[in-house]
Amino acid sequence: MMKYKLKVVSTQIIIIIVLLTLWEYGAKTGIINSFIFSSPSKIISTLVSLVDTGEIFVHLGVTLGEVLLSFTLGILIAFILSVVMYESKFLADILDPFLTVLNSLPKVALGPIIIIWVGANTNAIITMALMINVIISIITIYTGFMHTDPLKVKLFKSFKASKRQILCKLVIPANISTIMSSLKINISLTLIGS
Repeated sequence: MMKYKLKVVSTQIIIIIVLLTLWEYGAKTGIINSFIFSSPSKIISTLVSLVDTGEIFVHLGVTLGEVLLSFTLGILIAFILSVVMYESKFLADILDPFLTVLNSLPKVALGPIIIIWVGANTNAIITMALMINVIISIITIYTGFMHTDPLKVKLFKSFKASKRQILCKLVIPANISTIMSSLKINISLTLIGS
């Protein structure tokens, strides 16, 4: 097993080295436009320069703060709306087509509109990140809630459990893995949005 993992990691490292070498070669020989695609050597020299001046830590701190705030707000909004939609079929039926349409929008292309609406500041970045991560998180979590084992739900109902008891004692615990996978998706989408 250990040999296999070593083989996989070695192959991944070789692929990365080959791709970086091809990229550098393409940029140096003009096969690819280095103005648009840059080159690994230019990226490394810029990174070293930013570390030397300490400027990178300021930028990393700001970006990390924006990502953490957007991630936290996104998952809270998504979880709360998923619970509300689970509790109210009427509301879920109303919101479903809107969520589908919003999910299909090219949200990154809305960047200029968001800047006009909220200004070219941190609010625009957080708004963009929320637009990208909230919709898919709501859809993922709500779908998980709705696909909870119907036999278990029926069992709870036979014991006269309320809808809230079913939600708290069965649906949410049964969907911990769905919520966790939504968190994984959410963090990567938040980074894209930021």
